[in-house]
Amino acid sequence: MLKKTKLSKVLGAVLAVFAAVATSCVSEKGFKPISVKELREPIVKTIADDWLLVTAGSKDNFNMMTASWGEIGHLWGEPVFTVFIRPQRYTYQFMESSKYFTVTVLSEQYRDILNFCGTRSGRDYDKIKETGLVPLYTDLDNVYYEQGRLVIECEKIYADDFKAEKFTDSSISEKVYPSGDFHRMYIGKIVNIWVK
Repeated sequence: MLKKTKLSKVLGAVLAVFAAVATSCVSEKGFKPISVKELREPIVKTIADDWLLVTAGSKDNFNMMTASWGEIGHLWGEPVFTVFIRPQRYTYQFMESSKYFTVTVLSEQYRDILNFCGTRSGRDYDKIKETGLVPLYTDLDNVYYEQGRLVIECEKIYADDFKAEKFTDSSISEKVYPSGDFHRMYIGKIVNIWVK
């Protein structure tokens, strides 16, 4: 019995050290983890007005794009975030090949970064160099940015394209997709959220 007690104390101490290190890393970056239920962000306003940076890829090869469409909710028993990306966007290939993606919300002072990332392609520009974005990495090796104020890390669990015949209001399809370049919808299970 004594051995089990000592082992429990040692394991408890080791876990405490790991927790302290993890907390200190998060604090150093200025972010703190929260649960979905703690999220107080007016998310519809955030998406429509503040916009988002959607990022996918690896530490060594990733791309981000500005988005003003997105959804947060609860689906299939999981908290989810959904993003929509057209096939001609450079980020599309990263979304297709990645298991995860992140959504980073920046403060208004970084509107110029959002404008740049929304109007320039990563095929033609080094967006990190051009904007001054500072990449940070989650424990799952996904990319987010020091300039963020809210970060949502997601694991892809579903993807599908919009289809003309599925629109019950065909005027939307005709207006938004006259070339037939329908967005692909990516539903991601939320695995982490951080706020500053």
